[in-house]
Amino acid sequence: MKLITSVILCMFLGGAVLAQEQKPKPAAPASLAQADDGPAASTRSPAEKYFSDVELIDQDGQKVRFYSDVLKNKIVAINTFFTTCTNICPPMNRNFEKMQDALGDRLGRDVFLISISVDPETDTPTRLKEYSRRFHARPGWMFLTGKKENVDWALYKLGQYVETKDDHTNIFIIGNEPKGLWKKAFGLAPADQLIKILEDVIADR
Repeated sequence: MKLITSVILCMFLGGAVLAQEQKPKPAAPASLAQADDGPAASTRSPAEKYFSDVELIDQDGQKVRFYSDVLKNKIVAINTFFTTCTNICPPMNRNFEKMQDALGDRLGRDVFLISISVDPETDTPTRLKEYSRRFHARPGWMFLTGKKENVDWALYKLGQYVETKDDHTNIFIIGNEPKGLWKKAFGLAPADQLIKILEDVIADR
C-alpha cells in the first residue's frame, strides 16, 4: 500500500482537484456516455458532472448513485479498504469506529462515513455487511461495492484509484460537499486528531 504519513495532507476548494495526483486512469463506464448524451445533461451541476452518478451498491444491497445519493449536500469522511486485508484496513476502520462514536446522533444526520471497497469483485454486499458488524457500524456508515468499472471510476474521481488492491492508500478524505471544502488526512493517525479534522470540516474551517 502507499504510505502517507502527515496527519493533514492537503486541503482542496474544488472537487476536481481531488484526482490530480492520480496517474493511472480506469476506463470510463459505458453508462457515463449515455448520461452525458441524455436530455438532463445540461441541467447537472459542475459537481455532479465531475463526480458522476455511477451506480454503486451498499452493504444492504441497495443501489445508490455516487454523487446524488452518497456525496450531494453531505459532510463525509471516506476511506478505502478490502475485507480480506489484514494490514492497514482494520486499524483504519477502527479509527472510523471511533469517529462514529464521537459523532453520536449526528452520524447519518449531519455527517456520513463512507468505506469503499477496492476489491469489488470479492466484496459482495453480504461480505460488506458481515465486515461492517466487526466495527459496530450504525446507520450513516455506508460500505460500498458494485460493478468494478463503476467502483474504479468513483475511486478515480476521489483520487483513490489503484490498479492493484494492495496499493490502496492509507488516507481519509474528509469533505463538506456543499462548501467545496475537502481535506486529506493520514488514516492511521490518532483518532482524536482525525476527529478534530472532521470537526473542523463540519464547522467549515
